Amino acid sequence: MTAPLSPRLLPSGDAAITVEFGRTIDEQANRRVLALDRALADAPIDGVTETVPTYRSLLVHYDPVRIGFDELGERLTALARLPAPPATAARRWRIPVVYGGEHGIDLEDVAKTLNTTPDDIVTRHIAGHYRVAMIGFTPGWSYLSGLDASLQMPRRQNPRLLTPSGTISIGGLQAGIQCLAGPSGWHLLGRTAVRTYQFRRDPVFLLEPGDAVTFYAVDDRQFAEQDGAAARGEFVAELVTP
Repeated sequence: MTAPLSPRLLPSGDAAITVEFGRTIDEQANRRVLALDRALADAPIDGVTETVPTYRSLLVHYDPVRIGFDELGERLTALARLPAPPATAARRWRIPVVYGGEHGIDLEDVAKTLNTTPDDIVTRHIAGHYRVAMIGFTPGWSYLSGLDASLQMPRRQNPRLLTPSGTISIGGLQAGIQCLAGPSGWHLLGRTAVRTYQFRRDPVFLLEPGDAVTFYAVDDRQFAEQDGAAARGEFVAELVTP
């Protein structure tokens, strides 16, 4: 078996290294990012204080008093070049979504752009098997790989300054779950009551990189009931037993 290529090591200030596995959104690069993140969790390096996985790189924060850039870079490169360990069973989540109408204001426009119907867009979106590639932008914002090629389309030319919490959207090659209200240039298909981030809940973050996600449709009444339950700290999302 050929050893994986060495990643690029980029200094990020004087106390962090970016370990870069690619220049574009790539499933294989993301799997290498998450594998290195797991390796550091399983065998911590003294001086490493935090890791932040993204689609194509891992940001490694460290204490420069305890370990230097060169030594840490060598150890990270060695770990990154090891064969990937056997994949562990991912946690699988089923997440409810109310599609269209006031909750998914771009659904009809997406259907028109793709020369189909809103119901067909919903069917394709629900049929997808997604994986959490990274968490970022705002707390709990979950970037999902696995969007069907038939649903891929450019992001909006004019981003919105404010979109609702719980928005389920698509943009480019990706699907997403937006936890908190905020700006977005993605296309809004629906909304979920699931809080992927809730400060006073344990755990604070529901989804983790590497988790598997599928969606299912609910109506307005179910959404309202689930929203009330989620506000009380319930997960609402279903953790599926393998």
